[in-house]
Amino acid sequence: MSAYDHAVLALYFVFMLTISWVFRRFISDVGSYFRSGGQVLWWMAGGSAFMVSFSAWTFTGAASRAYLDGWPIIVIYFANAIGFFFNAAYFGPRMRQMRVITSMEAVRQRFGRASEQTFTWIIVPLQMLSAGIWLYGMGVFFAAAFGFEVRTTILITGLCVLLMSLLGGSWAVIASDFVQVLILIPITIVTTFLAIAHIGGFSTVVEKLSTTSFDPGKLFSDDFLIFWCIAILLKQFLSTNNLNDASRYLCVKDGSHARKAGLLAGGLFLGGLVFWFLPPMIQSATGADLAEVFPQLSKPSEGAYFAIARTVYPVGMMGLLAAGIFAATMSSMDSGLNRNAGIIVKNLYQPLLRPQASDRELLNVGKASTVALGLLVIAVAIFYSEIKDLSLFELMLKFQILVSLPYIVPLVLGLIIRRTPGWAGWSTLLVCFAVSFITTTYLDIDWAAGVFGTRDGVTAFERQNWEQGIGVFTITTAGVLWFLFTRRFYNRAPAAQREEIERFCTNIDTPVDYAREESAPASDDRQARLMGWLCIPYGSIVVLMALIPNPTIGRLAFIFCGATVITIGTLLVRFSRARPTPADRHPEQP
Repeated sequence: MSAYDHAVLALYFVFMLTISWVFRRFISDVGSYFRSGGQVLWWMAGGSAFMVSFSAWTFTGAASRAYLDGWPIIVIYFANAIGFFFNAAYFGPRMRQMRVITSMEAVRQRFGRASEQTFTWIIVPLQMLSAGIWLYGMGVFFAAAFGFEVRTTILITGLCVLLMSLLGGSWAVIASDFVQVLILIPITIVTTFLAIAHIGGFSTVVEKLSTTSFDPGKLFSDDFLIFWCIAILLKQFLSTNNLNDASRYLCVKDGSHARKAGLLAGGLFLGGLVFWFLPPMIQSATGADLAEVFPQLSKPSEGAYFAIARTVYPVGMMGLLAAGIFAATMSSMDSGLNRNAGIIVKNLYQPLLRPQASDRELLNVGKASTVALGLLVIAVAIFYSEIKDLSLFELMLKFQILVSLPYIVPLVLGLIIRRTPGWAGWSTLLVCFAVSFITTTYLDIDWAAGVFGTRDGVTAFERQNWEQGIGVFTITTAGVLWFLFTRRFYNRAPAAQREEIERFCTNIDTPVDYAREESAPASDDRQARLMGWLCIPYGSIVVLMALIPNPTIGRLAFIFCGATVITIGTLLVRFSRARPTPADRHPEQP
């Protein structure tokens, strides 16, 4: 990387810290620190929801499968889009209408105190393990980009994310996520077009990849691939429509904004499919030996995206890509830190230790929890870096299916099947974990090969197809059957518990009236104006990078990326009020 690239990356870090510093003024209490006071507009919430579901794993582990196996990886991201469209159609508005600060408060309302504590003590540690995977994925990429040792990279980048998420709470998290979308989308579009031009045009791409990466015959030639595709569609639906992930919509003004946010996130996933995975597929057609290019990586294929980018980029653009990769993981990690710190404060510390704690005390505990959780995630990521025989792709999906899915299933069913007793939540979780263990232990690929047979032996991807697919179906089926079984006992539940469940059901069906229900005045114009004036100077600096000595196509790439950010920023400023309100001139300080 050149000095220009390092300068661009340094500018990005400064810009993110600036966002955190500016939006700290929006924090006045625990509610504003952990859910932005329920004031966030749809375009910020939708951009954040998209980025939270996105991480550096897309450019490392997922890119590795695109490089090695072609189009099947796209199924995961297509399924994400479908999941968000279900958010827009049904789940998103109802999640906002739960009227809580943390997702575990909603679990308490739906399933009772026992389930709240059970899910809290299980989910928070597991989400820290998941965040460690995201951070490890970013460490792999930065190690390839800079030639640094992976653990050092994890430590440095992890501390940067921790600082940014600590300063501004959920306001800074959501605002930075939105800006990160504006950085990530243009740079991936540029990467794709430059890669296509490098290999000789789109017709050449089709010619070279038609029998490999683009081959639809894989559905029938790869054992268990159809099975895996269906399972992933189901898994991603569950992963994007459960009570634990309600936090992405608890921050918005009302159900209408939640619906629009879901549509935006789904549209971004649907539109990005080609731009994220065509570059590593093109890299596979170049014939380069990635083991020689990245001798420091235990899985050289995880550097495929970076390899093609390094080949086609003009001077200075690698810094923008590095910023985009950092943005992808930062959004997942900082939102996770903020969300889990909120759960610790509102679902552990306050109810169990300090029921009468002041708002100031809870805010301080939340910040301390953010620091502790951030350091834990860094330690987990360093631990993952020591595992040499497990790829990022397999690590992420194994974790999501065999570990995360058991607690996700009851949190989806609780929104769809409403009249079950409180113990349906924690008991379904235990059933799903038991089935996950049985599936992993006994229903492995050797069992499948013996029962169903294989065409020509079992490849690594066919093994993953089976193990991931069977995990989704057995866990989900067992969870649904058990949850339905518990309905028989709903009328035997205590009257107070049934009243709480009925109140929960009434809430999620009742639209939010922001003006009547929220004490703080709306900050619509203030949000748009601040975001606009943050975007315009950043985009202008990117446009000025066109002055770096580069071929014409390289200069145009910088202009395109910068102009995209400027255009969005200008639109935001234009559609906000020209004159600040008194509340804007004298923001309430924490």
